[in-house]
Amino acid sequence: MNHYLQKTMLYHLIHQMSREGHSTRRISEHFGLNWRTVKRYLSMDERTFTEELERGRTRGKVLDPYEGFVREKLSRYPETPAAQLHDWLKEHHPDFPHVNQKTVFNFVQHIRDKYNIPRSGEPAREYMAVEELPYGLQGQADFGFYNMRTTTGGSKKVQFFTFVLSRSRYKYVFFSDTPFTCELLVEAHERAFEFLGGVPGEVVYDQDRLMMVSENLGDIILTGGFRTYVTQRGITTWFCRKSDPESKGKVENVVKYVKRNFLYNRYYRDLETLNDEAVAWLHRTANNLPHGTTGRVPRDELQAELVTPRPVLPGGRPEAGIPRARRQARQYHQLEGNLYSVPLGTYAGPGTTVTVKPSEGVITVLDAVGGTVCTHRVSTLKGQKIIHTDHKRDKSAGAAEMMECLAAMMPDRDAAMAWLERVRDSKPRYIRDQVQALTQTVSALEPEVAARTLEYCMANGIDGAADFRAIAAKLAAQRPPQPGEAKVIRMNPLGGGRIPGADIQPDRSDISDYDALLGGS
Repeated sequence: MNHYLQKTMLYHLIHQMSREGHSTRRISEHFGLNWRTVKRYLSMDERTFTEELERGRTRGKVLDPYEGFVREKLSRYPETPAAQLHDWLKEHHPDFPHVNQKTVFNFVQHIRDKYNIPRSGEPAREYMAVEELPYGLQGQADFGFYNMRTTTGGSKKVQFFTFVLSRSRYKYVFFSDTPFTCELLVEAHERAFEFLGGVPGEVVYDQDRLMMVSENLGDIILTGGFRTYVTQRGITTWFCRKSDPESKGKVENVVKYVKRNFLYNRYYRDLETLNDEAVAWLHRTANNLPHGTTGRVPRDELQAELVTPRPVLPGGRPEAGIPRARRQARQYHQLEGNLYSVPLGTYAGPGTTVTVKPSEGVITVLDAVGGTVCTHRVSTLKGQKIIHTDHKRDKSAGAAEMMECLAAMMPDRDAAMAWLERVRDSKPRYIRDQVQALTQTVSALEPEVAARTLEYCMANGIDGAADFRAIAAKLAAQRPPQPGEAKVIRMNPLGGGRIPGADIQPDRSDISDYDALLGGS
């Protein structure tokens, strides 16, 4: 069956399933096609489809000379994404033309359709959009590992350290064939800073045992070696909370990118070769192609990072007033390559729909019944995030209310509120956890003990729930019994003297007394 007939049959089968009520997603899964292809077929009538098919038979493609290479790779590795095939084409064909990524994507889809090589992708994870940070402010670091095939037929597990500048998305990766130690971690940082050409204002990390001993409601304890390094280097660290991937989603995407674009079906020869190949890939692909979200080339954006210095003193913090990258629970609508925010609560789960009406440089978002949700001015640029400040979730109100409730439980409300504000300034990202733990502690204390504990904490600069609980327990143990309270005396003969009356033996009844009472003889 020739390709022309295959396309025609596929077109009619797609329209038949659509008439039967099947969704675009169900049809794409049934035929192993991209949902965009199904949607394009459904948008064409039979005449338009036939005309397009005829044009396709006579018009050649600029990438036709590479059809054999792409088909061979897809046949051997059907899960290969178009982005990696683009990199392979540039790596194995020095004369490969400079074409848009979309051109390569369409060509790969054409080869998949032509030779029936479907790819079953894993579902995308939901995420929340966050505002772009200022240049030079933040970098994110993470680790990954991968099992590579060797040239001798075996397998080799490699580990890698990744670093990305949050604004420009300029990336670095460093491989090791042994587990990372603190010394190797320091070396990876120095290689990354040399490759990037500078040190960002702060670095976001996961809670890894190489860097952090423990975390207790915001009290971060670093390992000795890593603490010494970041102090000497002047790095401001920020450790993500557990189960909070959005805080460092940029570097998590880089880890997946390294695995799927660089390492997938690459053979391991030796560590030096692997790191050399990685640097070549960074220059050729990772930092040389427009980023999918920003629409800008990281290599070009790096210059803006380098000319925006963020001075950091040893052990200090970046300039005051610069916003941090926090997890923002935002919803948005995508239009012509840009993201436009909608108020929190607009999205109510799968099936939620809005209507977008463009008019003279302004878009109006309408809900299901035609009511206005919000309006935005249309951006003339690409890769922008247009977010109204009133669409943001205001988390400070909830924390303030919790603090007010806790302060009302204390004998001196004003003093308690002043101390809680110090706790919030010290641990802004953990204030809810701190207040919850403090509320649990205070609710079990006598008012006098709570007041003395608060006084001690304020006088000694203590601003943590864990320390407050420990001090309260100590003061409660030292508190003398109050009038009317039962006095508990512990009897311990091994402690020396005997308590008077402790040796008195109780009277015991004779069994004959019970016989007489029961009428026995």
